[in-house]
Amino acid sequence: MSNEAKQRRVESTLALAPVVPVVIIDDASRAVGMARALVAGGVPAIEVTLRTPAALDAVRAIAAEVEGAVVGVGTVLTAKDLDAALKAGAQFAVSPGSSPRLLDAADDCELPLLPGAATASEAMALLERGYRFQKFFPAMPAGGPKLVGAWASPLPQIRFCPTGGISLANAPDFLALPNVACVGGSWLTPADKLAAGDVAGIEALAREAAQLKR
Repeated sequence: MSNEAKQRRVESTLALAPVVPVVIIDDASRAVGMARALVAGGVPAIEVTLRTPAALDAVRAIAAEVEGAVVGVGTVLTAKDLDAALKAGAQFAVSPGSSPRLLDAADDCELPLLPGAATASEAMALLERGYRFQKFFPAMPAGGPKLVGAWASPLPQIRFCPTGGISLANAPDFLALPNVACVGGSWLTPADKLAAGDVAGIEALAREAAQLKR
């Protein structure tokens, strides 16, 4: 698959809802209930981060059992991570930044990648590699909506998914920008609700997020 074809897949994934939940999961047995709650709430694209040993098992379970879910893998750093994500059934991958080795590996992998950028130079370098869709990370520490909004005029080809410090309160500030496709946030799947298996609470948070305007 060409990189442009993979970019179109990223575009369709980011268009599914205003928010992509960023999930840190410690117990893979909670994954299916969580994902079903997110899908029911109108937030079907789910990023499961590779920050815990349970992450890939969670992705496998979601991919196999949750109808309507578009599950991806986050915190992808290496070619090995990309390969593991693809084998687990992920439909997209997300990285906090980029490196030449990772981008080379992504060229050879069927899994669409959403790479991260925090500066105009990084965004331009990714654009040279064909990445019209990028993660702006860490969004709030790096400069927030003012910074990513300032890129809209000189870099109109790029659309961003800001992630990092995003909440229900500040998400609208990003979503109002012309170069923001959606945002990523961890507030939809808080650790206490995941640990308790509070799927009703997660679905309520998802419904609230799905109503955000963009």
